Amino acid sequence: MQRRYRVVDAFSATPLMGNPVAIVLDAEGLSDGQMASIARWTNLSETTFVLPATTPGADYRLRIFTPERELPFAGHPTIGTAHAVLEAGLVELSNGGVTQECGVGLVNIAVTGSGSERRLALTLPPATMVPLDEGDVIELEAILGHPVSRPPAPAVIDVGAVWAVAQVENVDALLALTPDYARSAAFERRKGLTGLSLFAVDPATGRVETRSFAPSCGVDEDPVCGSGNGCVAVFRARSGQLAGASWAYTAEQGRNVGRAGLIELSASGDVIRVGGACVTTLIGVLEV
Repeated sequence: MQRRYRVVDAFSATPLMGNPVAIVLDAEGLSDGQMASIARWTNLSETTFVLPATTPGADYRLRIFTPERELPFAGHPTIGTAHAVLEAGLVELSNGGVTQECGVGLVNIAVTGSGSERRLALTLPPATMVPLDEGDVIELEAILGHPVSRPPAPAVIDVGAVWAVAQVENVDALLALTPDYARSAAFERRKGLTGLSLFAVDPATGRVETRSFAPSCGVDEDPVCGSGNGCVAVFRARSGQLAGASWAYTAEQGRNVGRAGLIELSASGDVIRVGGACVTTLIGVLEV
């Protein structure tokens, strides 16, 4: 059966410089096993499957698979798929956005502009944050082969995707990290994590750089990670790095894997948004 298929680069307006998500626009009728097989075949950090909504208020239902497992929520697949369904004419904007149904419930994606000027920003699901105990911090440092900052104390942040978040002292040190992926995968499985998201802040410019590792999901390094950056924003806000009820900053990610992603983080009260540009890089048909 022919199914419409797209690949969208998320968090970049330039083709091949963001994080690609594979999107099956006609996923109704696919089994769980077929979805998992397609995700292994694309071998991208995530592959999504668009299905009819089952919850009132949703424009569509989305299932999200890594090469190893299904996720209840992820960032770049959410904004990349929203871009694709709008571009394909499958949904229309309502109140300036679209609403996605996924494992964590309903996720709103605000949309501004159109065509190459379109920007999308998801509302991050409610977050829980639990500090890592000292033994786990020591293990994290062994995985990274480098110390992490304390304070702020590294923590596990759950937004549906679950990331261990820690700060590294400077951008050069962050970019030089060479994690032990096998050891990280074991740590992630033991702690119930999606992966590790590390960040650094340039004190002179305020520039934020992020790296995300998820070998237990089959993704050693995620090029540009929406949920990971969302969790970093939660971490920074709750540790006092972001003052006030409203703030905004842009993070950069992907240099170690030849990408140049830009992630726009902002908050208004308790609502955190994660957004950026998207560009379609492939339109085709999947024969499954």
